[in-house]
Amino acid sequence: MGTQKVKVGLVGLGNIGKTHISNMMTLEQIELVGVCDLIQEKADRFAAECGTKAYYNHLDLMDQSGLEAVIIAVPHYSHPSIIVDAFERGIHVLCEKPLAVHVNDAKLAIDAYTRTQKKFPELVFGLMFQERTLPFYKKIKEIVGSGELGQLTRVTWINTDWFRSQAYYDSGDWRATWAGEGGGILTNQCPHNLDFYQWVFGIPARISGHAHIGKYHRIEVEDEVTAYFEHDNGMIGHFIVTTAESPGVNRLEIVGENGRLVYENNKLRINRNRISMLKHLQETSQGFGNVESTVEEIEVNTDAASGHKVVTEKFIHKILTGEGELIAEGTEGIRSVTIANGIMLSSFTKQMVEVPFDSNQYESLLQELISTSEFQKSPSKAIKTDMTQSFSK
Repeated sequence: MGTQKVKVGLVGLGNIGKTHISNMMTLEQIELVGVCDLIQEKADRFAAECGTKAYYNHLDLMDQSGLEAVIIAVPHYSHPSIIVDAFERGIHVLCEKPLAVHVNDAKLAIDAYTRTQKKFPELVFGLMFQERTLPFYKKIKEIVGSGELGQLTRVTWINTDWFRSQAYYDSGDWRATWAGEGGGILTNQCPHNLDFYQWVFGIPARISGHAHIGKYHRIEVEDEVTAYFEHDNGMIGHFIVTTAESPGVNRLEIVGENGRLVYENNKLRINRNRISMLKHLQETSQGFGNVESTVEEIEVNTDAASGHKVVTEKFIHKILTGEGELIAEGTEGIRSVTIANGIMLSSFTKQMVEVPFDSNQYESLLQELISTSEFQKSPSKAIKTDMTQSFSK
């Protein structure tokens, strides 16, 4: 008896599209029935290499290839409309991050899924948040979720390991423009980090954002961001990111009443307090004495399978069996978009925003930025690109 296969189509043959193709070629349960790109030469070339059919319009791919599922790997603005078109046809969707550029578009995609689910209850909607599969991040989620740290008081994430050159930004005419991409580091590099933040700690109740537009690069979007979060449980968060720091750092500190967890340089260390810090500060008679604590390095199995392929395998398995959990449900994608939009809305209005905020206000602001943009890109320049360098920061 042969392996049961899912007929899959791929929309978007840029850098990340190539990653999806190489993964799909190794998965026995996928039959690639078509590839699609607006650039016909590119679609033809990949189709020939993969022994499949080329399409130049995603609707033709959906209507003519016989696909059951689609992987979407196009520039961000197009994600929601292609998702909606797929769901209207009862097609399973695995979409690259982010779900959308702004909250209103994310809602459109989720609403389409909800409507279609009534007709096709088995419809699968996944998002490519592959960083949830990374061994260290999985372990952090596990430790925080266990309650070992007790009441959380502070999370500080300095994630500046995203260095990008001017040549990178010049390599695609859609990159780093309000009209083409809809944002900078928060929209392109950091959806994974914002997703991880909400996955572990939830969405902040209040956001104060400070975004610098084209501070170090000739771009019209943000390349340096500092954000401050407040949560209803009393925890505060700091989120500090830029594409203009080298050497960069990825340091995550999670502080609770029972200790501190620190991730940096592929090491995870925990300081465990002998008693609760909150209890100690109320009861101790000493003015300055710290809580006694011990430090331990947490062992993490870094050989465990992770990355895009794991996300795709879970997606295909759910379609075939109706069982198992996706790495990230598509409906969860609105959460990281909410945080990103909240940061930018706060920065532009120069005031702290309450979550949920007025998503129409942010969309209007974005439309204004698009319409008043005077940034003119020079013709795209090819760069040497190894996409694996951009993952897992």
